[in-house]
Amino acid sequence: MQRYRILWVDDEIELLKPYVLFLREKGFDIKTFNNPFSLLDHIKIDKKVDVILLDENMPGLTGIGVLNEINKINSFLPVIMITKNEEENIMNEAIGNKISDYLIKPLNPNQIFISIKRVLENNKIVSAKWLGLESRQLQLVFYLLKTLES
Repeated sequence: MQRYRILWVDDEIELLKPYVLFLREKGFDIKTFNNPFSLLDHIKIDKKVDVILLDENMPGLTGIGVLNEINKINSFLPVIMITKNEEENIMNEAIGNKISDYLIKPLNPNQIFISIKRVLENNKIVSAKWLGLESRQLQLVFYLLKTLES
């Protein structure tokens, strides 16, 4: 079974230790950060990240601000935003910035687990479709090359 790498940034990450342990028991490799700047530095060098869990309300940089920076580094990286804030404008802004999912606190560990699984499964489907298209294109190229050789 593939071990997926999840990065989780929250200024109160210590309070989320039970969630982190739960996800590790489910087979995920979880790396935590207590500030957005450490996360951003990390994803500039670590290219093997599968999903980011992002707190929306952190000192220094909002979740939307972090999301914008993440998109500058890797716009294909799935991000699940977690917030206490139910304001519609924040949800709309997050969705407009290509958020993969949006969860509202308080959470139960299964909500996070299901959200991560859904995002990972969606990425597999998208990758498979992309690879299938590329494979068909390669088949066409090989066919045309064979035809030209004949």
